[in-house]
Amino acid sequence: MAYDYTRVQVRRESGVAWATLDNPPINLFTAEFYIEVAKFVAEVAVDDTVRCVVLQSANPEFFIAHFDVELILKFPVEGEAARDDELTRFAQMCETLRTMGKATLIKLAGRVGGGGSELALSADMRFGVLGKTVVNQMEVPIGILPGGTGTQRLPRLMGRSRALEVILGGIDLDAATAERWGYLNRAFASVEEMDAYVDALAVRIAGFPSPAVARAKAAVLAAEPDWHEGLVEEAYQFQELLRTPQAAPAMRRFLELGGQTREGELAVGELNGRVGNPGTG
Repeated sequence: MAYDYTRVQVRRESGVAWATLDNPPINLFTAEFYIEVAKFVAEVAVDDTVRCVVLQSANPEFFIAHFDVELILKFPVEGEAARDDELTRFAQMCETLRTMGKATLIKLAGRVGGGGSELALSADMRFGVLGKTVVNQMEVPIGILPGGTGTQRLPRLMGRSRALEVILGGIDLDAATAERWGYLNRAFASVEEMDAYVDALAVRIAGFPSPAVARAKAAVLAAEPDWHEGLVEEAYQFQELLRTPQAAPAMRRFLELGGQTREGELAVGELNGRVGNPGTG
């Protein structure tokens, strides 16, 4: 595999592929960035020289902020929403990350939100840093829902009530709480400690017999309920919401208040509350 991208730098060593995401200034999931991430996921899934995958960010403040709201505003909304049995391309990418026959690990040194969080949720393990890692699902405040598999993954990790607090509240979830609720495997005291642990774990797993890793993961996945129906329903509800009169104005207000800027995204939980209260500036 060449792994020739502009916004994803890939290093392979000892059976591990480290993919460093770099789309300044906030690692926003733009169309170009998403295409490269999806291409990497598809290619690494079939690369027999790789037995473990680590996704990390070149930006210490953001893993991936979220999907580009400007792009969502351009999604087609003509006609009625249709329930399509085929998964969306974004969901297919996430499912490939979840089901590939190798371990997938995520380093969350900074903020992660929206579609970036959904990508992270699709991996086998997530690791963060106390005082630095923050999780936010910002979709409901802007009139939509986590349509990139988030409504299906969060409840399975942290339970229905906690998932709804994160999704419906649009709150910032700190690293200590994210670890306690099951979003993070571990929350470390520093980025250096996280890097050292995750890198060592990745090399350790990659050193084990690859058939054992792949089949053990497949057996664990078999314990989970079927995902397909829920993902299809999520995509349908997302399309329905795009057609409501509240969605586009809420998304535009999010952008007007500073969404997709560094300053706005560093306080996106507070910004979400202002989107839902037109009386604030």
